[in-house]
Amino acid sequence: MWSNLPSDLLAKVFSFLSPDSLARARSTCRQWHMCADSYPSIVPQHQPPWFVALPTRNRELSCYVHNPVTKRWHVLSLEFLSNPIRPVASISSLVLVRVTNSTLLGICNPFTRQFRHLPLLNVARTNPAISVVLPCSTQFRVYVAGGMSEAPRGGATYEPTLEMYDSTHDTWQIIGPIPMEFAVRLTVWTPNESVYSNGVLYWITSARAYSVMGFEVGSNKWQELSVPMADKLEFATLAQRNGILTLVGGTCGDDACIWELNERDNWCLIEKVPIELGLKLRKGKASWCRTKCVGGDGSICLYKELGSGMVIWREVGGKRKWEWFWVEGCNLINDCKEVRSMPIRGVLIQPNISSSCIFH
Repeated sequence: MWSNLPSDLLAKVFSFLSPDSLARARSTCRQWHMCADSYPSIVPQHQPPWFVALPTRNRELSCYVHNPVTKRWHVLSLEFLSNPIRPVASISSLVLVRVTNSTLLGICNPFTRQFRHLPLLNVARTNPAISVVLPCSTQFRVYVAGGMSEAPRGGATYEPTLEMYDSTHDTWQIIGPIPMEFAVRLTVWTPNESVYSNGVLYWITSARAYSVMGFEVGSNKWQELSVPMADKLEFATLAQRNGILTLVGGTCGDDACIWELNERDNWCLIEKVPIELGLKLRKGKASWCRTKCVGGDGSICLYKELGSGMVIWREVGGKRKWEWFWVEGCNLINDCKEVRSMPIRGVLIQPNISSSCIFH
């Protein structure tokens, strides 16, 4: 495992060592010696999350990760997996994934090369909406809503139930029913992106006009929210900023905007993507088509393909001040290996190589 770690991730590990432990680590091998000398031993306590990109249209068992501190891209092998996967959401330092062409879900740490399947759902279903809740640092819950299940007399039908996985008990349980209209829309028009904010799970439809569906965990109630400029947005994604539900969307020939949902369930415009960064991401074109967005841990990232670059709005200085950044796309690895651009799905995680009980 250690030989496969990017040097800057290894340096992050070294930053937590005491001076005597660091000295012993430096004497272990030439690679560790160079790593310890090349990077500062003291780093900020909180660093921006890493962007992990998984290809979506090929069977390549690898992923690409970007370190926001050193501004370098790395490639990590996923050959420890028996099947290709697609990312669903981040769970702290782990990635919730869906096994391609399967109803199975799993947990993966691409840095430690660990993977395990979650138990089978009570109702096997394809293409459900999925969300993650983190009650504390050592526990997580996965919610699965809607999807297509096997009909009693053959064929398939929309599944009007909601299931929850609890990592503490390692089991699924059916929480309750879903209104059939919501089950259909969660299955057909909802991508994987979901946000949990103030006790509510939120999903956004992927068809115009956009709308947001919410499930209040405490009361088991469903609700629907309108979306600003719903019939004009070319892309729209939910994120979370400072614990508040956030909507990111763009219209053809215009800016991409960021709204927050206030206590009265009204959307308030808080920011726009800088014009020059938006044009750079779109390569001078007017359309925002095929733009994706992922948010979490003090960052909101807009991207397209692996080589197209990213626009990031990120908290800096730990004082809730946010600034815009441009990140070059992944075209070279280690300044020498060329990487072709490809469609990707991205998640934001804080890399961690410590042992997790989820794999035991």
